[in-house]
Amino acid sequence: MPTLLSCKRCTNDGEEEMLLAEDRPDLIESLDPRCNSSNSSRSCSGRANFLQEKERERLSVHESLDYLPSHSSVYKKWLQGQNYRMDWDRWLVMGIIGIIVGTVGFLIHQIIDYLIKLKWELVKNYIQDGNFHMTWVYILGIGLAMIIVSSGLVVFFCPAGAPSGLPEVIGFLNGASIQHIFNIRTFGGTFVSCVLAVASGLFCGPEGPMIHLGAIIGYGLSQSKLKILGMNLPSFTRFWNSADKRNFVTAGAGAGIASVFHAPVGGLLFTLEEVASFWDIKLAWQTFFCCMTAAFTTDLISSSLCGFVYRGQVGFFKAEMRILFWVKNLLDMSVLAFIPAIFLGVLGGLLGALFVFLNIRINRLRMWFFNTIPKTSLRKTAKLLESVLVLVLTITATVYLPYFFHCTPVKNLPEFEPSIKPENISQSTWHISEYNCPQGTIETGPDGAKYSNQTFNEAAALLAENGMRGITYLFRRGTHEEFGYASLFTALVFYFLLSCLTAGSAIASGLVIPMLYTGALYGRIVGLILVSILGVQTDERSAWIDPGLFAAVGAASFFSGVSRLTISLTVIMVEITNDVQSLLLIMLAVMLAKMVGDWFTMSLYSSLLKLKSIPYLDAEPFVCHRKKWLNLELFAARDVMKLHVRVLHVRENIAFLAQLLANTSHSGFPVVYKSKPDQAEVFLGTITRLELCVLLENEAVFEKETTEDSESCTPLLSYQKIRVEKPPNQQQMTMLLGRYTTDPQYQQRFINLEPYINKSAVSVQAHFSLQRTYIIFRSLGLRHLTVVDLQNQVVGIITRKDLISFQLEEKLGLQQSSNQLHSDDELLD
Repeated sequence: MPTLLSCKRCTNDGEEEMLLAEDRPDLIESLDPRCNSSNSSRSCSGRANFLQEKERERLSVHESLDYLPSHSSVYKKWLQGQNYRMDWDRWLVMGIIGIIVGTVGFLIHQIIDYLIKLKWELVKNYIQDGNFHMTWVYILGIGLAMIIVSSGLVVFFCPAGAPSGLPEVIGFLNGASIQHIFNIRTFGGTFVSCVLAVASGLFCGPEGPMIHLGAIIGYGLSQSKLKILGMNLPSFTRFWNSADKRNFVTAGAGAGIASVFHAPVGGLLFTLEEVASFWDIKLAWQTFFCCMTAAFTTDLISSSLCGFVYRGQVGFFKAEMRILFWVKNLLDMSVLAFIPAIFLGVLGGLLGALFVFLNIRINRLRMWFFNTIPKTSLRKTAKLLESVLVLVLTITATVYLPYFFHCTPVKNLPEFEPSIKPENISQSTWHISEYNCPQGTIETGPDGAKYSNQTFNEAAALLAENGMRGITYLFRRGTHEEFGYASLFTALVFYFLLSCLTAGSAIASGLVIPMLYTGALYGRIVGLILVSILGVQTDERSAWIDPGLFAAVGAASFFSGVSRLTISLTVIMVEITNDVQSLLLIMLAVMLAKMVGDWFTMSLYSSLLKLKSIPYLDAEPFVCHRKKWLNLELFAARDVMKLHVRVLHVRENIAFLAQLLANTSHSGFPVVYKSKPDQAEVFLGTITRLELCVLLENEAVFEKETTEDSESCTPLLSYQKIRVEKPPNQQQMTMLLGRYTTDPQYQQRFINLEPYINKSAVSVQAHFSLQRTYIIFRSLGLRHLTVVDLQNQVVGIITRKDLISFQLEEKLGLQQSSNQLHSDDELLD
């Protein structure tokens, strides 16, 4: 029976070190967040505490995924049978994804708006009568019913849907295997939870879950088997591979942004800048088409339906309906406007970093507290109760704070409610922003101008209204003094703190609306300060002194300070406001916010990836040791590789394979062979654990003899059978492996692995640059990277866990310390 290969590794002293096989899982191990890293400026903390063993176990859940299929003989045989075809079916799937995502985006917005309107209509009389206690009771009761269902779905039905699902999508597209994020349960639970969470009154938005829903749709349409009335419908089986799967998920995520923001170009750039790890011009075209289709579908349905009531005008796209935060009056710019824009950019970076810091601290505390609860049912109940507590705090602030603010006359009435024409406003119309203010009337004077005595409550407009409508109020131009300092500062403090507390709770929710809202609030404060100093300017040269302009710039700066987005954010801001004039101001503020934020923390999404223990590989490695950045060009692949490698032979014993799979958790194995009997065994390729399991489930491929004559009569498994991605039934496989291990007949039976070996598996030599090893691993989307010596003999293996920045820091830092110690000893000698 074949034995394990004893691998040799040349040490620095030229000695050969025997490598003994060791049973260690080829899974993701620890991530130690000691150094903050981002794309440009980073802060390195040099903290040397490693993660505890319990955290290491939690991090070992996620395995890796190969981006390219195994280049085996059965794969090449399958390719030969595939007829060349144009990519019409790929474009068809992209279009269908866009249509479905656009429809889902429309439904989410319409249901949220309907529920919010219905909720406040029920308490209209109590508010007008000044009965805030009954208002609080009714609003809280309705909100509790919504949040219990919303949080209950996430906690008990689809945990993968909380809080937004965006970090999980980013991690999956980077190559991490994350369970249950693309199934139908997650889709249904996320949809309902998101709608109810936003409608309940929490300070959150539907954008993050919408990206997740789009990714699920992209995954499901391209990978699922369609069956209606027991009949199998034609499916796109040629897309059942890792590369196409990620491409459709990328397009679906971009379509989610395009639908929810009505921003197709922004959706494309968002996937490029933040979501996708693998990108090419072909995928860019297809994602662009998918985003365009999604935005068009949402606009088409919205043009004819409002609140699920048909209003005609199908295909007539009104600017006020299509552009999310439509800015009607564009202002001429002055170079002086760049001064407050610079201040807003710096402020956005500082507040954005503070938001990330607080949110991660709260989430860490939240995780620690829930982990102290031993019983699973109690832990889930505690998560639900936490969401209820956050809702109570939010509703209390929303209902009672407007009580302390007086009514303010409405200026520029025709633009205060963009969805309703002034001539259609009557005394029976009531809006949340009016709150407890007396209802006004609109009259037309002799000169044709409209006059009104209508008033509104500033705090109600900022807190009680839907977040998207509140942002519209803040962005409006020509309303210099419509909101005072007191209402803006109050809304800023409560929105900042409560949205920070809400993010991460057990609901499906997003942070884009809170980020835009928070930035718009302090941006309008800065604009109001300028108005207070310089007065309301009416001439063209000073028209830029407008709080609405700086609200938009502030919104972009805070969004960038939290997310560190730049290009996509700038385009999204232009698409949702139609304000091309302020493009340069937004670009400047966004760049400064990112630069300042990077000095203090990572982006929110990167921080959540670390917090959720998702093994994410950055585009470039950033490793620090004792507050000094390490240049990976000075290190080699041998410095991080695993030394204990299980290897297989081309012709392997069944009992040995069964025992190997039963006793280890490795997800892949190098395969070696001898070209001549008197030569050493050299690296040939790799084979995965799942492929071995499939082979062992099919006894038809077993051989009784080890001679070459048996190869011609042994049937081969087709590529369709061997390319499975889901593990087999664990219980059945355990029983099967036990039978193969104990039954004597399998001691004399073998399997020929040669047709199933990935002979294009990448390998590097032990002295190969670590920097370039990292780039090869991430760029090709590898799962395993075999390390060989000068004789092409296997000496080690590198997996995703070995290249994560914190693992690199730990291994290279120890080596640095050891080298420094040896240098000091030589100096003493």
